[in-house]
Amino acid sequence: MTKLTFDFEKPIFALEQKIEEMRELSSVNGIDLDDEIRKLDEKLRKLVKKTYSNLNRWQRVQLARHPERPYTNDYLEKICTDFIEIHGDRNFADDKSIITGFATIDKHKVVIIGHQKGKNTKDNLYRNFGMPHPEGYRKALRAMKLAEKFHKPVVSIIDTPGAYPGIGAEERGQAEAIAKNLFEMSRLKTPILIVIIGEGASGGALGIGVGDRFVLLENTWFSVISPEGCASILYRDAGKANIAAESMKVTARDLQDLGIADEIIQEPDGGAHRNPDETARVLKESILRNIDELSAIPIDELILLRNEKYSKMGSWDEA
Repeated sequence: MTKLTFDFEKPIFALEQKIEEMRELSSVNGIDLDDEIRKLDEKLRKLVKKTYSNLNRWQRVQLARHPERPYTNDYLEKICTDFIEIHGDRNFADDKSIITGFATIDKHKVVIIGHQKGKNTKDNLYRNFGMPHPEGYRKALRAMKLAEKFHKPVVSIIDTPGAYPGIGAEERGQAEAIAKNLFEMSRLKTPILIVIIGEGASGGALGIGVGDRFVLLENTWFSVISPEGCASILYRDAGKANIAAESMKVTARDLQDLGIADEIIQEPDGGAHRNPDETARVLKESILRNIDELSAIPIDELILLRNEKYSKMGSWDEA
């Protein structure tokens, strides 16, 4: 049972508590409540399915940020048989908000790059809340170049509220580091699979987010700015983030409708945080299938298709 409950989840949480109480009563007092519990379990299953299949955009943004939602390291533990981490950018420092290295997923040897958030306050401070510094993007680029050298596909896992906006990060070239990654990823001579597992905000996500396939878990979002940031600019009130999220069309389904997302991975009922093992299983299946398909395309053709993909996004008028 999850610790954090959003408003739309409260009826589910109340029913879960009632079922738990009945099970405890049955166990302690020896009362046969199996039929009643079965009925409530079925009611709970239907309520969960109904609730999570009718979420609005802001509710999906909330789910994407759920603190119990699996992060990059959680998935690596479940889908990789080994992972050799690469540290440092060979220039300034090792940014803990981005993890990267060589991994094995079934028969495939790949290079993994991913944002990493913390599970608690201490861990979040260590991981800088999943907000990379320039050295994080440079470490990621170092790993990409190794992937290119050794002909290994890149799997880039995105889950960040944005690149770190501090003075030190700006002094060390935050914008330049992100821009260089965009350029290098556009021509990297190896397949690149982008996977959104939580939130993908602004250049912080784009810095490791250019690739051949763009795959999102169902309850995720991706945008040039967070709903709070947009609301602060448009409405002068970050509290109107729910309104901004609806206008911005930030969800996985929106991105698919706009021709940006290539695939949406359905999450278990209730979201990834309610069944991490099943989420990891379907995510692994998607990663393996996409790597197989991308690896079958000649590299020169792959790069052309990659650039065509991004050239087709958006539209403009010439005055």
